[in-house]
Amino acid sequence: MPNNRERIKTLLKGIETGDPAAVTFVNESKYIQHNPLTREGNIGLAELFKRLAKTSPKVEIVRIFEDGDFVFAHTDYDFNVVEVGFEVFRFEDGKAVEHWDNLQSKAPSPNPSGHLMIDGPTDITDLDRTELNREFVRLFVDDILINRRFGKLEQYVDPVEYTEHNPHMADGLPALRKELAGSATDRSYQTIHRVLAEGNFVLSVCEGSRDGNHASFYDLFRLASGRIVEHWDTTEEVPPRELWKNENGKF
Repeated sequence: MPNNRERIKTLLKGIETGDPAAVTFVNESKYIQHNPLTREGNIGLAELFKRLAKTSPKVEIVRIFEDGDFVFAHTDYDFNVVEVGFEVFRFEDGKAVEHWDNLQSKAPSPNPSGHLMIDGPTDITDLDRTELNREFVRLFVDDILINRRFGKLEQYVDPVEYTEHNPHMADGLPALRKELAGSATDRSYQTIHRVLAEGNFVLSVCEGSRDGNHASFYDLFRLASGRIVEHWDTTEEVPPRELWKNENGKF
């Protein structure tokens, strides 16, 4: 029998083929869809996959993690648009019963330090530090991203080895400090909704605003020796309520 990680690999690969059998790992009677533009249940996913399959899509699962009843994946999509995404699924009894995601257009070129939005390490290590790393990132998000206590930045980020994958940012603590200090008016983190972790990787899901618009921030961190050493992210504006195809909300 496949585990939940393998079930999500099969499900996401179904985007390429449009095969409705790919959604058999979804419990239609319980499924809660948090993508505002997708309908509920197996039917909604099957319709979406069928429509996307017409564009000859490509799906690459770059990283995939398991945290209790949750599976979260870092994905590279090439269909009607080219996007980088994070997918989060919650399971009950071997079936997916809830889904969240966050998508951003893929930058066509590397960032100032030569990194892409998805490249970098994928190996999961330090499983014994999962809970320590989860709490560390939770504190980082609260202290630095929400409350903007930048004097504490070196407590969280490795001052020598910090690799950045945001398409507009560069490596290193000085570049991060400058970016954070200058982003108050266009990027505001307000609420932590979820922190998922497996070993040295931790994903935070936050709500806030970008350029005055309601936004969702997904940030993936890699930790080593008790500090953040690498970061990937996606930012997505939450569509206006009148466009939603379900009533479950983005978060």
